Amino acid sequence: MSILSLPAANLPGDKRLWSGIHGAGAAHAISEACLQHQGLTIVVTDSARTAAQLEIELQFFLGNKTPVFHFPDWETLPYDLFSPHQDIISERLRTLFRLPQTSNGIVVVPVTTLMHRLPPVEFVSQRAFDYEVGDQIDLNELRKKLERSGYRYVDTVIEHGEFTVRGALVDIYPMGSKLPFRIDLFDNEIETLRTFDPETQRTLTQTDQICLLPAREIPLDKPAIKRFQDNWIAHFDVDQRCCPVYQDISEGVTSQGIEYFLPLFFDQCATLFDYLPDNCLLFTEGTIEQSAEKFWQDLTLRYDEYSIDPTRPLLPPSEVFLPVAELFHHLKSYPRTLLSTGRDDTSQAKINQFSLPYRPLPNVAVNAKSDKPLSNLEQHLLNTT
Repeated sequence: MSILSLPAANLPGDKRLWSGIHGAGAAHAISEACLQHQGLTIVVTDSARTAAQLEIELQFFLGNKTPVFHFPDWETLPYDLFSPHQDIISERLRTLFRLPQTSNGIVVVPVTTLMHRLPPVEFVSQRAFDYEVGDQIDLNELRKKLERSGYRYVDTVIEHGEFTVRGALVDIYPMGSKLPFRIDLFDNEIETLRTFDPETQRTLTQTDQICLLPAREIPLDKPAIKRFQDNWIAHFDVDQRCCPVYQDISEGVTSQGIEYFLPLFFDQCATLFDYLPDNCLLFTEGTIEQSAEKFWQDLTLRYDEYSIDPTRPLLPPSEVFLPVAELFHHLKSYPRTLLSTGRDDTSQAKINQFSLPYRPLPNVAVNAKSDKPLSNLEQHLLNTT
């Protein structure tokens, strides 16, 4: 049977099992299903390592036919005392901004990353703003707007989320952008927009438009700070005067590890599911149920260990992360195709199963002790030509 004729699950709540997958077969099968689907394809993996490898394979099979979105994990342990790197936050915000507007493509996400709660959809969309050549800019207002969005004023712009003003020049490294921009003003009008190399500070290319995303996944304007303070007092029975996190946010400074206090900045948090457009196709690869359970056990243990510090009280796991039951409640609302490396999966007996015609790669390893160390590879090539 041709892979093209294998049906993916296409109705909400529908479940299919594709078995017999080997090597890059999963990426090949997903790629073909994605090209036939009129909408976004979501792939949930059991680990970040699997997700990274799958992204590379998908880009190989798809080429320029459809985009592969990267939504990275924070790469910090639960309740860590330091924040993710700015490049990671930049990539996350870029993907969150693009997803609701996307009509096709693939998003690969580890199940543990999927369990993080996120800022509301409108936080990202409403705090993004564009500038074009010819627009009028008030430098004081621009500086206030950038600082409210979490950008840091520096002497020299090197990393995402930084900006500086030197006379009629404004350098800024927007979140989600591969390069920083240099805005050249004539009076209050944008005369030119150029990208530049952050290492050499030399101009690279000229452009007509710049899109600015929030610098963090949390807001730092006065209403958000007030909401944070009120929620902190409502959640924690501690003396806030002795809490560095509370004092920093009250002064408009982001503390390290502030991401684990994200729910205090909003009336209600979102999940990645809230950012997805309609008509999504869902694939899951690996033992995501076991990975989710293990992650929940680990973060619960870390909460019990770190929550004893009265100067840094912590939010319980269910407020910062999606509980396993809630996660799979969301997954059940999508058409779901499970990918299995086995030819037959008796544990999924009630699911419609389809076997894919992939075969494992034969042993082509170099045998250094043999007179013909490449004999395995030569034999394989002879049998396949």
